Amino acid sequence: MTQKTPNHRLGPLACPVTLADVDLFAPGAQEHWYEAYPILHREAPVQVLRGAGMNGVGDAFVLTCYEDIERVVKDPERYTPVMSMLVAQLQDMLERGERPPQDPSRFDLALESVRTLRPTLELWRAHRQELTDPWVGPGAKRHTAMITQVVDELIDRWIARDDGDGKGTVEFIQEFARPLPQIVTARVLGLPLADIPRLADWGSAQVMQYVYGRGHANQLDEDQQAEQARQLDGFADYLADLVASKRRHPEDDMISALTQVHYRALDRKLTDDEVYGIIYFMVLGGLETTQYALEEEAQLLCDDPGLFAAVKADRAQIRAFTEEAMRLRAPTQGLSTRVTTRDEIFQGIGVPAGSILHLRFGAGNVDPRQYDCPYQIDLARKSLGNHLTFSQGPRTCPGAGISRLEQVIAWERLFERLEGIEYADGNTFEHQPGIMLGTLGLKLRFRRAG
Repeated sequence: MTQKTPNHRLGPLACPVTLADVDLFAPGAQEHWYEAYPILHREAPVQVLRGAGMNGVGDAFVLTCYEDIERVVKDPERYTPVMSMLVAQLQDMLERGERPPQDPSRFDLALESVRTLRPTLELWRAHRQELTDPWVGPGAKRHTAMITQVVDELIDRWIARDDGDGKGTVEFIQEFARPLPQIVTARVLGLPLADIPRLADWGSAQVMQYVYGRGHANQLDEDQQAEQARQLDGFADYLADLVASKRRHPEDDMISALTQVHYRALDRKLTDDEVYGIIYFMVLGGLETTQYALEEEAQLLCDDPGLFAAVKADRAQIRAFTEEAMRLRAPTQGLSTRVTTRDEIFQGIGVPAGSILHLRFGAGNVDPRQYDCPYQIDLARKSLGNHLTFSQGPRTCPGAGISRLEQVIAWERLFERLEGIEYADGNTFEHQPGIMLGTLGLKLRFRRAG
């Protein structure tokens, strides 16, 4: 069996030993996040980023304690979402008769849909309950049979590989973890499966700032923005044509439903641009998180063969396993998404009003004051699912339901069809840049179930 040995020489940043060594946003920091978090918890649970405030004014503050992050995400009125600030700025521009600039990522179109559909917390809730929950939230269970079929079809593509003893190898990310949410998202939305390669490319372009952006705010330079715009060329037109087609010929899919629904919260139908905005966010959030969760779960099972055997023997533990794995290896490690509306104190550190908060979900999920033995998978842990991976409170990730369902079904079928997995030769375990926790590749050796 090939052992996993973290390679701390993969990037330019050395493994942190003291607080002075910790830089969560430096090139190569991804290789050392989980060595940095214990240092921050002990010595700087609120890390101050000097001069990194909104638009370069003031400071930014990194919160790593569970209780602080929970407090912030559950109170969006006291800790304003950056999205709400952008919507307010857009509204002010429109009231002054000014035309907002076009964003290279076409986020401007998506933001316009937020302005008209969910500018308040009350409308945010209605938006979820009426428009997204029936498809990707609690209502995602309607897709159980479809997801099961997709999972089995993906496994079928590689499970027959045999070295002569029922064993074979698979590039788990490219052949399973990545295509699964791509295909599921396409089927839920009602996109032609032949368009999945384009959907994947556009999805990657949408999240470019979270991979290649600099600093806690994930900022792209001008050349990167131009490249993002080039890669997204045609996306808006493609969706506009699709929405128009679904209006004329609705089918049993999310886009069709959005074109036909009478939105009770506003007592009207949705415009084409509003439907576009909803789809934009579904693509943005529907592809990456599940991929990273699945590949990290596979690594945790390879790291502890006894865990694979235990969960395979008792499939009722699959949900506990996926929740614990998402807690321990949060796909989105952190985001700078909230701004203080008044002077605050976190862990004894004063935070002025108007300060941007970087919520470090990955660190909060392994806070020893919240979790006993936080770096261990505990299938009997109480309050499974209270982690921060999908945030919490009224602005919890709307796609959490379908992501959880995809993961559970994936492992139900993998445990059914495989006797075991281990690392194959050739893994570096190098992580991609950016704020998402994802390795660049994952080669596994599997043993088919008899």
